Amino acid sequence: MQTAVERAIDTMWNRYHEPLSLADMADTAILSKFYFSRVFRTLTGTSPGRFLTAIRLTKAKQLLLETSLSVTEISYMVGYNSLGTFTSRFTRSVGVPPARYRALSRGGDLAPSPFSGPAGGALAGSVCGWVGVPDTGNPVRVYVGAFRDPIAQGVPVACDIRDGSGPYRLDKMPEGQFHLRAAVVAVDDLDPNPSKRRPLFVGAAEAVAVRAGRTSEADIETRSTCTLDLPILLALPELDTRNSPDVELAVPAPAHR
Repeated sequence: MQTAVERAIDTMWNRYHEPLSLADMADTAILSKFYFSRVFRTLTGTSPGRFLTAIRLTKAKQLLLETSLSVTEISYMVGYNSLGTFTSRFTRSVGVPPARYRALSRGGDLAPSPFSGPAGGALAGSVCGWVGVPDTGNPVRVYVGAFRDPIAQGVPVACDIRDGSGPYRLDKMPEGQFHLRAAVVAVDDLDPNPSKRRPLFVGAAEAVAVRAGRTSEADIETRSTCTLDLPILLALPELDTRNSPDVELAVPAPAHR
């Protein structure tokens, strides 16, 4: 079944600009659309439609950085018939509107907003653990973020940044269930084109429950990326800029929510 799903994902990457339906994607996997949806979610953690959306927005990020095409032109090139729908989905998923993403990336100023803690002064919880990284012999930076959704998109609820393997800690988290995602990136010899930078390794942990006044524990082991991995939509500082790692990623004011 994994081979069938990988075949469908390859089709998404090659035909993201087309109006692919669930039936179309299931046909490439040679499965019924109902069985395909169930197997796809089991292997990737999300639905075929949301995976396709992540691919389209990843392609949009590349076009925004590599071309001078207008946002409208790019929206149609990646499969959207409505500029408004494209803009709202891009903003929600990446954290900033398309035009601002382009401007900030080219200016090397994609700095995240500081986390202000749970709304209404509610008590906060924490998550801590160990993040493991394969030895590359070169310096690497590790980003560990907490998300409400399985897809690493938007601005994480909380984030810790460290160099190499070691302990991490996410503080000031509101109560709820969160998905932990890790991305490992090179510190030296970055590709001068931000859109071509990719994580060296990625990792995830089972959804963790956060309770006020308590610290939950979850370890994360990172590994090389594979076809089943969802694209990382948010603009991690080391992936898109050369900003200092001494920042804390988190939820900004809910202006674009």
